[in-house]
Amino acid sequence: MNKFIFFIGVIAFSNSAFAQKKKTYCTVVFETIVNGKKIVLNDSNYTNAFNEKYTVSKLKFYVSNIHLINPTNNKIKKTVYLIDASKTNTIKVSSSNNKIKGISFLLGVDSLDNCSGAQSGALDPLNDMFWTWNNGYIMFKLEGKSGSSKADNNRIEHHIGGYKGANKTMRKIFLPIAENYFKKNNIITIQLNLDSYWKGINQLQIAETAVITTPGGLAKKAADNFEGMFLIKE
Repeated sequence: MNKFIFFIGVIAFSNSAFAQKKKTYCTVVFETIVNGKKIVLNDSNYTNAFNEKYTVSKLKFYVSNIHLINPTNNKIKKTVYLIDASKTNTIKVSSSNNKIKGISFLLGVDSLDNCSGAQSGALDPLNDMFWTWNNGYIMFKLEGKSGSSKADNNRIEHHIGGYKGANKTMRKIFLPIAENYFKKNNIITIQLNLDSYWKGINQLQIAETAVITTPGGLAKKAADNFEGMFLIKE
């Protein structure tokens, strides 16, 4: 009898352990939008909050350490992805708990990756997102043209970077997820709204700041708008 009870206990424990190890998987899709619709590179004229018209020829940014937040506070897995508005951007993310409260990630590349020597994949310098070993990676790159720009060829060139001390431009993003969100599907669509880049915590008028290409005060000012740019599409 005792052996039978022990056997049943082992089965119950095994099933419990299996349940604890079961993971929740979802696909995270990053979209870039402006003026209420998806960004079309080199094709459309957009207008910011200051009534400045512009086009977008390039929009790329780094997303690191993306993970689903749950009550067990599972360990963050170190990851780096390069999001490019010219491509479809999907990332598979897992969690050890199905009670997901939100999703978090770092916009940018952490200090260690900025000074770890030549790297591959998303961090390959051939991706055109790397300055020098001294200045590190470009966290966010926006290029285009505007009649409001006072730079040569009316260009817009925002290469936002800086990873040292007071010049850090990496920003942690947290987005809450509704309790019943995953009853609909297992896809999270995160939108970057470029409208909020120009007018967020700080105002960025093209006429005044068409070009930002070095770490420093202007880059930090732009980076402070990162958090308000993201939302989860319902």
